[in-house]
Amino acid sequence: MDLPGPIHDILIVFLGSVLLLGGLGIVLLTNPIYSAFSLGLVLFCISLFYILSNSLFVAAAQLLIYVGAINVLILFAVMFINDSEYSNDSYFSTVGDGVTSLICTSILFSLITIITDTSWYGIIWTTKLNQIIEQDLISNVQQIGIRLSTDFYLPFELISIILLVSLIGAITMARQ
Repeated sequence: MDLPGPIHDILIVFLGSVLLLGGLGIVLLTNPIYSAFSLGLVLFCISLFYILSNSLFVAAAQLLIYVGAINVLILFAVMFINDSEYSNDSYFSTVGDGVTSLICTSILFSLITIITDTSWYGIIWTTKLNQIIEQDLISNVQQIGIRLSTDFYLPFELISIILLVSLIGAITMARQ
């Protein structure tokens, strides 16, 4: 999407703040239905990020697959769970919650360190692939595959991690 610089920056900051609030909603809300709605908001904002980066196909796939199918499936699964245990407003922390928080915090800081220390734009073969793409020597599907495996590799992997975490959460809640 070709927007002027300040408007583009404002939209990115706004979407980033909505992503952070939605992520906090997923983690902190005790009602699983509200957490699933927060997950839908996060996945929708990620698709808006794809639209801002002119990746319309990936944005449409994000909306159809993750928001339209996976998140709705999670909502249905959560709604079929007996919600008597979630109606209690009192929340007590256990030792397992502290251990889990410690592990998740350490993983978060290690990921932040890895992401900031990695030179994402120093890959030589990405520029060669961009030259091939600009010459229209390959089909559109191959171009999407190349873009997903080079330029948009990090967002693509982050989406798969979010999906994995949501599926593990749904399985954990269903087993109870």
